[in-house]
Amino acid sequence: MNTSNSLAVITPNHPALQPSANPVAVYLASLGVGSRRAMAQALRVIAELLTGTTADPASLPWWNVGYQHTQAIRSLLMERYSPASTNKMLAALRGVLRESWRLGFMDAETFHRAIDIKTVKGNTIPKGRSLGSGEINALVEECYGDPSPAGVRDAAILALLYAAGLRRSEVVGLNLADYDGDTGSLKIVATKGNKARTVYLGNGAKAAMTGWIKARGDMAGPLLYRIRKGGKIIPECLTDQAIWVILEKRFKAAKVKPFTPHDLRRTFAGEMLDAGVDLVTVQHLMGHASPVTTSRYDRRDEKTKMEAATKIHFPMVAF
Repeated sequence: MNTSNSLAVITPNHPALQPSANPVAVYLASLGVGSRRAMAQALRVIAELLTGTTADPASLPWWNVGYQHTQAIRSLLMERYSPASTNKMLAALRGVLRESWRLGFMDAETFHRAIDIKTVKGNTIPKGRSLGSGEINALVEECYGDPSPAGVRDAAILALLYAAGLRRSEVVGLNLADYDGDTGSLKIVATKGNKARTVYLGNGAKAAMTGWIKARGDMAGPLLYRIRKGGKIIPECLTDQAIWVILEKRFKAAKVKPFTPHDLRRTFAGEMLDAGVDLVTVQHLMGHASPVTTSRYDRRDEKTKMEAATKIHFPMVAF
């Protein structure tokens, strides 16, 4: 095996399988909308390792992947990616092998040996950044300074991402019926792992949503609509990419340092934990399967380390 570049031990399976009998299609269909793209990309990476070339994961005979292959894949991924990314890709590999077994392409012993892959241990510094209160204020002011319907809509988007900590895919998946204007509650159904939960908007975030719904109208359908240039509201749902484009427009206009939609979710988690909200509650609000995932957003340890650094006296020199 050439572990420096790829394994090149699997060749594409030329006869096309029907989606209902294809392990890759069945596995991806079992995931939440927000996870499919990431796991599909993970499978593409692994498919390239297995074939030594660019290959469509759906065309591979995954049932020919054995224990020796999965261990080599783990080794190669560890060389190229962070522990978190490696574990995500290994989870995708296990998922496809599991569907291969369930669909009758693998016997139980081969399957269980193949998925016996140890989780990669190690910590990495989370990517992204948290936004300061001044930046949030500047963004909201930028939205409300826009007299078109896009202004109140984009303020509502900021409220969902920052004040409710939603994922981008969850924001675009909301329907008007999911929001209770009296309580400010939001039912999150189209979530990662299909785990439904309820979150709440309060104070200014709730007011932002009220303003948008007033402009939107009470017609059933997506909570957020597209808006054409000129302010014409189009009753069609937004895409994940549209959320990014909207935020980019607003942070440029507000002269705020670039950030991603996930950075707003990160800021939500950090501010919740800073305010003393317990970890399990924040976990449930964010829809995480484990509190370990939520703890990665905890900024309190960093503040403690910053304060500790001031305890060391280093002589001051005037330059």
